Amino acid sequence: MPNIQVSQPAELLAAVPYVLGFHPTDSLVVVGVRARKLHFAVRVDLAECADEPDPAALHLAEMLHDQRVDSAVVIGYGPPAQVTPVVDAARRALAGRSIPLIDALRVTADRFFSYTCESAECCPPDGRAYDPGSSVTAAEATLAGKVALPDRAAFAQVIAPVSGLARVAMEEATDRAESRFLAAMEGPGGRAALAAEGPAFVEAALSRHYSGGTLTDDEAAWLCALLLLVPVRDAAAHLIEQRPDDPHLPLWTDLTRRAQPGLVAPVATLLAYAAYQDGQGALASLALDRARADDPEYSLAVLLHRAIVAGIPARRLRRRRPGAGQGPGVRRRAVLRRVVRRPAPN
Repeated sequence: MPNIQVSQPAELLAAVPYVLGFHPTDSLVVVGVRARKLHFAVRVDLAECADEPDPAALHLAEMLHDQRVDSAVVIGYGPPAQVTPVVDAARRALAGRSIPLIDALRVTADRFFSYTCESAECCPPDGRAYDPGSSVTAAEATLAGKVALPDRAAFAQVIAPVSGLARVAMEEATDRAESRFLAAMEGPGGRAALAAEGPAFVEAALSRHYSGGTLTDDEAAWLCALLLLVPVRDAAAHLIEQRPDDPHLPLWTDLTRRAQPGLVAPVATLLAYAAYQDGQGALASLALDRARADDPEYSLAVLLHRAIVAGIPARRLRRRRPGAGQGPGVRRRAVLRRVVRRPAPN
């Protein structure tokens, strides 16, 4: 979660897109505050909770309670007929968990309205105009390297597969990496030798990104292959836990985009884990979508998805990271039979 402290509704509304990574629309966003700073934020589509808002609101309240927040702000984005019932349900749920409510807001077009303020001078009936892009909070977030893309679809493109010549080059590099991997598995030391090589290769990849570089196609393909070994993947996850200032997000974002079908699940799951540890729940969810689309049975992705949905705090995942050290040593489906080559998108 970005280190953002705000004191006015307009500042908070300007900060939310940078916390999520995109400008929300037709959404319910609940922001948890701890020590007077934004600590946790969760977003759901209004359509997902329109029919039965109370169960969804109770789940969000439980997530904030588990995050040990001091207070919360509820924000609904959309027309009043869709927003108000969901915001009301969220307010009831927070009260039921004894989480103090700072404010409940509705954002419709370029105006915001408060459900809690009755002062016409402070909160006029026709709302208050605001421009999230021109605020001091937005400027500070931009200088800190945070982005707020136009919508969730644009945000998803951040980890979309590479296309065109870049994809062709990665397909060729992946063929070479798979041949090298299979030969090494049959050579001296076999799996143990590869497992020993993997952590050092991850360290080298992080160092490359720390200096502003990226892996070559052959290096990226080789690392994707090595991460099929569970000990290598777990070593990478351990670095995410123990060295949060390393460039984990740039590395795993790059690899998630470049990994070829059958090799996406491990790298995308590591991206999700790094994003969740960094407080970027929206990016974590997108990365898990990529992982589970590549391999619906990839156990670490499935368990991490359940943990995020349940609102388990990142600090608890560090102590008992799901699936560590378990599962087959190699995802043979990816290595031995990458039978589908998807055409590059136009």
